[in-house]
Amino acid sequence: MEVLLRDLFDGTKRFIDFDYTTDLSEEEVFFEKPFKDPVRFSGRIENRAGVVSLTADIEAALSLHCSRCGKPIRDFKAVPVDMILVPQGDPSADEAECVFEVRDRQELNELLVPELLLDMDMAVLCKEDCRGRCFKCGADLNEKECGCVREEPRSPFSVLKNIQIK
Repeated sequence: MEVLLRDLFDGTKRFIDFDYTTDLSEEEVFFEKPFKDPVRFSGRIENRAGVVSLTADIEAALSLHCSRCGKPIRDFKAVPVDMILVPQGDPSADEAECVFEVRDRQELNELLVPELLLDMDMAVLCKEDCRGRCFKCGADLNEKECGCVREEPRSPFSVLKNIQIK
C-alpha cells in the first residue's frame, strides 16, 4: 500500500490510518515459505508536534515445520512496530538511532515487511520438549523409542573422567 507522506510532513494532515493485507506467499524465511495466508498490516502514521511516527500491528498466520522432528506446525505471529519517519535528505536522520528516511510517496511494505521478517524465530518447535528424530533410523522419538544403540560421542576430554584427585 502506498501512502502520501508529504501532507504529514508539512502539517496539512495530522494522521493517516491504514489497514490492509498483502500476499507474502513467495517470501522465504530460513528455507521455508511460512506465509500461506495473507498478512495483515494495520496502524497509524501520525504527526505529533512535528514528529512523524508510524505505529502498526502486523498479524500473520504461519505454516512451518518443527526444527527437530519435521512435523507441520500452524502458528500465529503478532509484531508491534513503532518507528519515527523523516523525509529523505533530512539532516536529523543521521543523528537519531531509530529513524527511517522515507520518500513523499512511500510503499508501506518496504517499511513493515522487514520488521516482520526480522522478528521471525530461527528454530520453531512443535512442543517445548520435542525429542526429534533418531539420527540412525529416522524414527520420531516423540511417538516411540526406536531401539537403536546410541553411542556416547567421543570427546578428547573423555579421558578426564577417569582421573582421581587426591
